[in-house]
Amino acid sequence: MAGELAPSPMLSDALVILGAAGIVIPVFARFRITPIIGFILIGIAVGPFGLGTLVPEIPWLRYITITDSGRLTPFADFGIILLLFAIGLELSFNRLWQLRKLVFGLGALELLIIGSSLAGFLGIVSGQAWTGALALGFALAFSSTAIVLPISGTRTPVGRAALSMLLFEDIMIVPIVFILGAMAPYSANAGWEGMANTLWQGGLVVLVLLVLGRIGLPRLFAQAARTKSPELFLAASLLVVIGASLATSAVGLSPIVGALIAGLLIAETEYHGEVESIMEPFKGLALGVFLITIGMSINLITIWENLGPITMAVVGVLVFKALVTGILLRLMGARRGTSAETGVLMASPSETTLIVLAAASSALLIDAETAQFWQIVTAIGLTVTPLLARLGRSIAWRVEPAPELPEDDKDEPRTIIVGAGRVGRLIADMLTVHGKPYVAVDSDSDMIERAKREGYRAIFGDAARGDALSRLGIETAPAVVLTMDEPVLVQRLVAKLRAQYPDLLIVARARDPEHAAELYRVGASHAVPETLEATLQLSEAVLVDIGVAMGPVIASIHEKRDEFRAQLERDGKLDHRPKLRTGTLES
Repeated sequence: MAGELAPSPMLSDALVILGAAGIVIPVFARFRITPIIGFILIGIAVGPFGLGTLVPEIPWLRYITITDSGRLTPFADFGIILLLFAIGLELSFNRLWQLRKLVFGLGALELLIIGSSLAGFLGIVSGQAWTGALALGFALAFSSTAIVLPISGTRTPVGRAALSMLLFEDIMIVPIVFILGAMAPYSANAGWEGMANTLWQGGLVVLVLLVLGRIGLPRLFAQAARTKSPELFLAASLLVVIGASLATSAVGLSPIVGALIAGLLIAETEYHGEVESIMEPFKGLALGVFLITIGMSINLITIWENLGPITMAVVGVLVFKALVTGILLRLMGARRGTSAETGVLMASPSETTLIVLAAASSALLIDAETAQFWQIVTAIGLTVTPLLARLGRSIAWRVEPAPELPEDDKDEPRTIIVGAGRVGRLIADMLTVHGKPYVAVDSDSDMIERAKREGYRAIFGDAARGDALSRLGIETAPAVVLTMDEPVLVQRLVAKLRAQYPDLLIVARARDPEHAAELYRVGASHAVPETLEATLQLSEAVLVDIGVAMGPVIASIHEKRDEFRAQLERDGKLDHRPKLRTGTLES
C-alpha cells in the first residue's frame, strides 16, 4: 500500500465511548459504586493528558484514545439537554408551582449568598479586580445538575431541595453570562441591551412553546402511538426536545430551558411514561460522554505541580458551600439530616461553572491562567460529587440518628422479614395494623438506616450467613418472609431454611410463575409471583370500574388466585404441604 490508512476519528471516539460504557457500568454496578466516577476516570485515562501523550511513541494507541475533547462537546451538550428533558418528564406544572417558594426563595438566597461571599473572599485573598472576583464567585456558586439529580432523584426531601436550587441556577445562567459581558473592559451598553432583548424574546418563545405544546403534543404522540412503531415514537420525542432547545437557543436563552419546557409539556400527557422509557438509554449514554469530557480536562501533572493550592481551593469551596447551603435549609425549616445531606451534596462546582469561567475569560475579566486553575478545581469537584453524596448521607445519620424504638420482648414469637426494602416495609405495615410483632433484617446498611428512620423495627444482618436468623428467634418465629428481588438468593435461602426448620412457614417473593414453581419445589410454603399479583389487581380494577359489584369481584379474584397457587404447587411437584406451627399467619 502507498501509505497507512488513518483511522476515522469519529469511529475511534465511538469505540472508546462504547467500550467505556460496556466496562464501567457493569464493573461499578458490581461494587455498588456510581458509574459517574468510572466515566470520569476513563476520561482521564484516554484523554490528551493520559494515554494520549503516548500516541507519538505508540501509534496504535490512537484507536483507544481521544486527543481532541472538542469533538465530543456537541454530544456532551446533547447529554445535558436530554438530562433536563428527563427532569421535566418527572415533574409537572402543578409540582413545579408547588416548588416556586423553594426555587425563588431558597434557590435565590443560596446563589446570591454563596456567589457574593466567594467573590468578596477571592477579591481580598487573590487581589482580583472586583469584576473578576464577582465572575469567579458566581461561577463557583453553581452546582452540577447533571450529576446531583441522578444521585438524589427528585422525589426525596434531599432531591426536592436540590432540584429547587438547581432550577434557579439554570434560570440564572443567561443573566449572569450577559452581565459578565456587560462588565467587559471593552463593553459599552450593548451587553445590557442584549440581555433585555433576550429576556423579552425568550419570554415570547416560552409562551409560544407552552401554547403549541398544549395543543399539538397530544395529537403528535397520539398519531405516533397509532402506528405502534417505537422508531416513530422515538423520532417524535427527539423532534420535540431538539425543536424546543433550538427555539430557546435561537433567542439567546440556554437550550436546556427549551428541553425542560418540552419535558414539562409531555409530562402533562398520557404518553410521558413511554417517552421516559424510550429516552432513558440515550440520556445515560450522552451523560457518560459529558463525564468523559470532564475527565479529559484533568491534567494530573499540572495537579501534582500545584497540589497545595488546588487542594486548598477544592476543600475551601466544598466546605464553604456545604455550610451555607445546610444552614439556609435549616433556617427554612428542613430537618437536620436533610439539611446536612443536601448541603454536602450541593457543595461541588458545576459543568455550568466551566461555561461562566469561559465567558469571564473571553470578556477579559480573568486571565487564562486563573481560568485554567479554577477549571481544574471544578473538574476535581465534579469527580468527587458521588463521594460527597456518601459523606452527606453518613453525616445526616449522625446529626439526626434514627429514632429509638421501644424494646420488644425478644422471647416473644415474631415474624422475620428478610429485606427492608419497599416490599418488606409494606409487609411490616400490614403486620403492625393487625398487631403482629415483627423484625426486619437486611445486609444493606443504607436500607436499614432508612427503615429505622421511618419507624420500622429493623436490624443489620445477612440472613444467608451464619446464625443471623437464629439470633432473631427463628426457632419460635411464626413465619419468615423473603422479600428480596434476588431470585437465586431467595431460592437458596428457602432450601436452607426448609432443611433446618421443616415446620416453618416460609413465604417468598417470586419474580414470575416459573420462579414460584421452583421455590415451591425447594420448600416454600407460599411463593407469590409479582407478575401474577399485578395481573389480578388489573383485573379487579377493570371489573369494578365497568360496573361489576365489589363482592363478586373479590370472590372471583380469590378463586383465581387459589387456582394459580394450586397450579404452581403442582408444577413444583408438591406431594404435601409442610405442617404449620400453632399461631402462624394462617391461624
